[in-house]
Amino acid sequence: MIYSMTGFASATRELATAALNVELRSVNHRYLDLQFRLPEDLRPLEPGLREIIVARLQRGKIECRIGLNPLPNAPQTLDLNNDVLKQLRALSEKLRVAWPSVPGLTASDILRWPGMLGSETVPLDEMRAACHEALHDVLEDFTESRAREGEKLKALLLERVAAMEQQVAIVAPRMPQVIAAFQEKLAARLREAMAASDDERVRQEITLFVNRIDVDEELSRLATHLGEVKRILDAGGAVGKRLDFLMQELNREANTLGSKSVDIQVTKVSLELKLLIEQMREQIQNIE
Repeated sequence: MIYSMTGFASATRELATAALNVELRSVNHRYLDLQFRLPEDLRPLEPGLREIIVARLQRGKIECRIGLNPLPNAPQTLDLNNDVLKQLRALSEKLRVAWPSVPGLTASDILRWPGMLGSETVPLDEMRAACHEALHDVLEDFTESRAREGEKLKALLLERVAAMEQQVAIVAPRMPQVIAAFQEKLAARLREAMAASDDERVRQEITLFVNRIDVDEELSRLATHLGEVKRILDAGGAVGKRLDFLMQELNREANTLGSKSVDIQVTKVSLELKLLIEQMREQIQNIE
């Protein structure tokens, strides 16, 4: 499959006291840029979540959001968090020693301290299992959405490849006629310039110049590169960088074709090829 770097998916799991929501969204990027947005209480889970995502995705700017929303009907039993309370007491004592004149914390300050008041919480191991399960489900939907978009991009690229092959097919059979007409025209000019009948010298000059305008090699390489584009698209996987490199090669051959052109039709084909290549390059920026 061909995968787009643009995608979105989310999933929700209901726990004892809260709803866990996991969301993935991505846009195109040269490399894999993975960012997490999650509550500080869940920050210890980030390394494991990162491993799961990195194993499935290779390119793109990925944002993973994880949220916990209390359930409306869940029982709320507020209590002081003893661990946080101990840490806060130790910090307060250090502060009093360092700055005796600083007023101590009030009861209101303590109650407002982050993490001090909490209801019944889900154990971290249980939360880790729920996050991993939800993330795996999200990745399945996420991958499917990127694959659907990738198939659309593949179809667009194959259309451009077919159009380029048609343009190349216009040039190839026309070249013998173009070269013959150019030879005749050049021979006449050379005879006039030399004011002599040295036909052998004329033929040598014509042969040298015709070799410079011959585009058989460029047409052959264009056909080879287009065939490679189709092969890569059929093979699937993470092909964006490889396709981008082939666009550079195709553009080089199209430029050479135009620079060698002595025929208006060949020049038009060169311009059309470069336009199609640029359209393909824009689409390839979104492929993993």
